[in-house]
Amino acid sequence: MPMRRAILVSFVLCVGCATAPDSAKQTESSDMQMTTDDARETGFEYPETQRGDVVDEMFGTQVHDPYRWLEDGSKKEVEKWMTRQDKFTRRYLEDLPLRERLRKRYRELYYIDAMSSPTPRDDRIFYARQHADKQKDVHYWRPVDGSAEDEEVLLDPNEMGDGENVSVGTLVPSHDGSKVAYTLKENNADAATLYVMDVESGEVSDVDVIEGAKWAYPSWTPDNEGFYYTHFPTDSSIPEDERTGEADVRYHELGTPPSKDRIVHGPTGNPRTTQSIKVSRDGDWLVRTVSFGWNRTDVFVRRRSNTDGEWKTLIEGKPNNYRVRVWNDHFYVVTDDGAPRSRLMKVDAESLDRSNWKEIVPEQEKAVLKFSQIIGGKLVLTYLKNAHSHLEIRDLDGSLVREVDLPGLGSTYGMSGEPDRDRAYFGFESFTQPRRIFSTSIQEGGTEVWSSEELPVDTEDFVSKQVWFESKDGTEVSMFVVHEKGALKDGPIPFMMYGYGGFNISLTPFFDESAIPWMEAGGGFAVVNLRGGGEYGESWHEAGMKKNKQNTFDDFISAAEFLIDEEMTTSEGLAIEGGSNGGLLVSAVTVQRPELFGAVLCHVPLTDMVRFPDFGPAKLWVPEYGDPTTEEMFDYLYSYSPYHNVEKGTEYPAFMMLSSANDDRVHPMHARKMTAQLQWATTSKDEPVLFRLEKDAGHGGADLVRSTVSEKVDVMTFLFEHLEGAQWSGPE
Repeated sequence: MPMRRAILVSFVLCVGCATAPDSAKQTESSDMQMTTDDARETGFEYPETQRGDVVDEMFGTQVHDPYRWLEDGSKKEVEKWMTRQDKFTRRYLEDLPLRERLRKRYRELYYIDAMSSPTPRDDRIFYARQHADKQKDVHYWRPVDGSAEDEEVLLDPNEMGDGENVSVGTLVPSHDGSKVAYTLKENNADAATLYVMDVESGEVSDVDVIEGAKWAYPSWTPDNEGFYYTHFPTDSSIPEDERTGEADVRYHELGTPPSKDRIVHGPTGNPRTTQSIKVSRDGDWLVRTVSFGWNRTDVFVRRRSNTDGEWKTLIEGKPNNYRVRVWNDHFYVVTDDGAPRSRLMKVDAESLDRSNWKEIVPEQEKAVLKFSQIIGGKLVLTYLKNAHSHLEIRDLDGSLVREVDLPGLGSTYGMSGEPDRDRAYFGFESFTQPRRIFSTSIQEGGTEVWSSEELPVDTEDFVSKQVWFESKDGTEVSMFVVHEKGALKDGPIPFMMYGYGGFNISLTPFFDESAIPWMEAGGGFAVVNLRGGGEYGESWHEAGMKKNKQNTFDDFISAAEFLIDEEMTTSEGLAIEGGSNGGLLVSAVTVQRPELFGAVLCHVPLTDMVRFPDFGPAKLWVPEYGDPTTEEMFDYLYSYSPYHNVEKGTEYPAFMMLSSANDDRVHPMHARKMTAQLQWATTSKDEPVLFRLEKDAGHGGADLVRSTVSEKVDVMTFLFEHLEGAQWSGPE
């Protein structure tokens, strides 16, 4: 649901093939074993799962892969396996108590009215609205000075097809607000098709239809006659794990067939890279960015009028990030080059040499500069201070104009506005404050509420605090702890602990509706700022990537031990949750410290760190995790790969795997193989290993409210059943 702050943080991943690494020597036996008898020993009669004898020899190590056959989701036997597992899980969950109470409460919390932050374009604004009586957000436009009575429907996915399997992805209005370029996706997957609509008439062009818009992100020209975009290849003859390197950047002129689109720059040829393109607001400059993972970008620029000219290098070959804005023939560059917490540089377009770059906002001692914008002729800078947001307005020379007054310690994600218009909008939320949208004047300052969420809950009942604990190697790590007032006065309570720890992504305060029934029942939840994330700058990120990845797991384990040592919870009362890279996190710590947790919620994870680059665009993650086809990184990745480190005869905690059938970022094979391995290995008598499948969903799940409610009910009944001290005390 685009309106909500999703607890699963996403990054670029996809589906793919199932070939062994070039460095592997594979042997396979045709003998298959059944795990039924082993499963019965645990007290749960899991669906039968074949256990094979596939072995890859990698750098002298015998790598066993007994569930290799579960990698290909198109095979009938794999489809049957998923169906049986999902049915087993749903039957088990349906027999647990509290389901109807929880369903009623979640319906109250999720079927609400809410609005997104608006995007202004000329004399119009564009926004999405969540309706209490609809399954999906509806997109609207209205005059910038108009009211809700003046709004017009732009796109309503509830009315597209059967309303079940069509999702709106990217939506970008032209600068004059007369057109919108938008993408539609099936089953909320990433693969998309781009369309163009005339805003006034609502007519959709039957010419401007672009396939391969997975990463399109159209950038409109000032004359509103076309846009630049990234085209993702759809040619099935190109192996899926090579397609990222075959994406190119193009220009599309409205009213012409996409086959005539001009290629502005060809593919990089490197599947470990992505490239994007932007045109400056005045139309004079094109900026092409090539990303090598999440800690290096190369940037090239060219006068737009010079269609046949060479690209000029702004920066290339340095192991740093550079994020560029263009305004009045100057490039404004946020970079961690020479500044792990980032600084802002200004570059004259006529003199790109690095020696002529001017620092206009130096690195801050206790704040991380996340990004900059130009709105109303000023710089808008978004910082993180101890993992919560801070906003500043500065002149174009970098001098401070004022700090934006935020309503507490929480999160904002920059502003929406135009470089030559004064009015701007921004959202704000915290662990105890639902999201509100504010309107502000860049020139004059001051804020007023533009929209707010009304929820059936008294948020004054909840408290949050930031705590610090020492990780295994002595590093100080921060964590947010949230619970109902007075919940800890009588001793430990059940806790949910969430983490991510990768790809320079920051976990900052957010309002989580799904946790409200949990806290109403006396539970708490915690969010950990692990190394590998971006909360404390690039050094923090690098401390949790490649050969430092174990730091991320150690931080999470230490956070759990802190909650237990401080008598906030017990190991039997502690659940952990993570998705995507966070799914790798919770899988890894489950294998490393199974006795530390009472329950595990694992969403769309990576679990096979030996074969991950062989699936879809997963080669993009090699700069973050390392390359398992090299001996040095194979040894390290194999040492913590969750799937390969499951041990037979271990009492694992209650484990729920949540997978999406149409996930085209993290290949679902990871979830399938890990589930089968845990079911085979665990000796827990009362703690099951469950596999829950969301059929019409992608990496971020389904975007139907009823699907969200259904998942939350399943998850919460699972926790109430398997965590010590979890008892319902919420509304009847």
